[in-house]
Amino acid sequence: MPDTILALSQAQLAYGHHPLLDHAELALLAGERIGLIGRNGAGKSSLLRVLDGRTQLDDGEIRRQKGLRVATVEQEPVLPEDQTIMQVLCGDLLASEDWSRSARASTLIDALGLSPDSLVRGLSGGTRKRVALARALVQEPDLLLLDEPTNHLDFEGITWLEELLQKARMTIILITHDRRFLDSVATRIIELDRGQLLSFPGNFSAWQARKAQWLEAEQQANARFDKLLSQEEVWIRKGIEARRTRNEGRVRRLEALRRERTARRDQQGQVRFALADGQRSGKQVAKLEHVSHAFGGNTLIQDFSTLILRGDRIGIIGPNGAGKTTLLRILLGELQPNEGSVHLGTNLSIGYFDQMRDHLDESATLADTISPGSEWVEIGNQRKHVMSYLEDFLFPAARARSPVSSLSGGERARLALARMFAQPHNILVLDEPTNDLDIDTLELLESLLQDYTGTVLLVSHDRSFLDNVVTQTIVAEGNGHWQEYVGGYADWLIQRPAPQVAEASGTGDAAAKADDSPQGRQAVTSQPVEAPEAARSRKNRLAPWEAEELAKIPDQIAALEAKQSEQAAALSDPDLYRDGPEQAERLQAALSEIDTQLNTLFERWEALEAKRSE
Repeated sequence: MPDTILALSQAQLAYGHHPLLDHAELALLAGERIGLIGRNGAGKSSLLRVLDGRTQLDDGEIRRQKGLRVATVEQEPVLPEDQTIMQVLCGDLLASEDWSRSARASTLIDALGLSPDSLVRGLSGGTRKRVALARALVQEPDLLLLDEPTNHLDFEGITWLEELLQKARMTIILITHDRRFLDSVATRIIELDRGQLLSFPGNFSAWQARKAQWLEAEQQANARFDKLLSQEEVWIRKGIEARRTRNEGRVRRLEALRRERTARRDQQGQVRFALADGQRSGKQVAKLEHVSHAFGGNTLIQDFSTLILRGDRIGIIGPNGAGKTTLLRILLGELQPNEGSVHLGTNLSIGYFDQMRDHLDESATLADTISPGSEWVEIGNQRKHVMSYLEDFLFPAARARSPVSSLSGGERARLALARMFAQPHNILVLDEPTNDLDIDTLELLESLLQDYTGTVLLVSHDRSFLDNVVTQTIVAEGNGHWQEYVGGYADWLIQRPAPQVAEASGTGDAAAKADDSPQGRQAVTSQPVEAPEAARSRKNRLAPWEAEELAKIPDQIAALEAKQSEQAAALSDPDLYRDGPEQAERLQAALSEIDTQLNTLFERWEALEAKRSE
């Protein structure tokens, strides 16, 4: 039995009136890898600060194994800008007296393909995250705490981290929205839900099945409790009988039931999304012909041509520094390429969701951010008050006048979504939309995008999100070459050519501050991100949106056939031609349209069934 290295008992922590930990219990065993999940604002990051000692509990007890070494990598790690990578990893050797640390640091730097003499100031977001991870690992901690470790990492970096954590011997607690990462790494899932820590053995997929059963059991228990409380309330209201029988024990039990019901925290509501498609764009959204573009002497795009049509859902994939944002700007007509031509369609209305939330005004209130100068929001044919609309995104009315600067990362993400959805758009541009969103909101956004009839351009390193949303990908394959593939991330793994390892020079994934900054950008050819056997096993797996579409097709066919029978019966009515042939012609045209729709549905049904059966 592994040793318990840390334990929480009756832990309580609150900010204001909102309890984040409510008599919570936790025991961490040596060597386990825990995925910590929960809604935005539930207190996950606060729990990490309690575990590493940065925050003290309001009440309760925390017990640590003697000599326990803890290292934390925060969501946005702070690194000394004027130090080199080697200096960051080694720290103060005289103070630590860890004389083998420099050797471990050199090994990690070589494994990451980094330059030990590079200054932190010039590193990209992805490289900074790798340096922060390496700084934690070089300490050889007993407990490693990771807050959104996949943010800013490309597929190569995520795969490197997966493999490293799978081989690690220390205990690991990680907060992440990346469901595939959780499935690959976690051996236990702990959910922070309404102040309680709920433990589920296994990975994220196992948790999903168990969580549904747990919620159903909780709902049934609450229903039985409410029924008992209601019966006792009826009894006490009889008054005279209660006093005559002087059943003081029953009265005390009712008072205890009331206190228990008051203390019960019901499950937090779900975010409610509604997305208006706006006026339809032209059939052709954008056409690129022989486009080339270079930046700072580095060729980002070389002789690339593509055609994007209305309704396409396209994922743009590539390592950090490959030029994904540059390609997006060219597609939208915001940047003129050095060579080639760009033809944009008509009636384009574009909604942006950027990963840095740069379009949010820090000083503006939440209400003004959503609907400046008005108290109403128009969503399709529905008119909503801005307070009610904000509550749909889990912002209480009391916070509507709070400034944007007061929001957490997850709340900023929800606000950015709320603002984008408050206006009708026929093109959605989503740049790393999954960062900071909790898993419930993420799955709801997936469902919404699957039903969206406009065009979606998506940049994301979330593999599950790509598989569940996009219908085709545009992939950076190195040296400015971009290639189109049908399907999502898993389909790209199967179709792509055998990857070639590019020599690392200097700072690895990029020596730039951002995807398209001019300083020393370096495109890196992506590495294998999944075993070929695993990819082949999913070659013909239906994506969730395809499975949902397949399930609906029989009902759609039945409805069309019923309508076809009605139209045919009407067409055979002899009285139809009494007032001229116009009505008969309309019925005949409607029947032709139904035939076309049926043929399309049968072809799609056959294609999906074939894909599932293979």
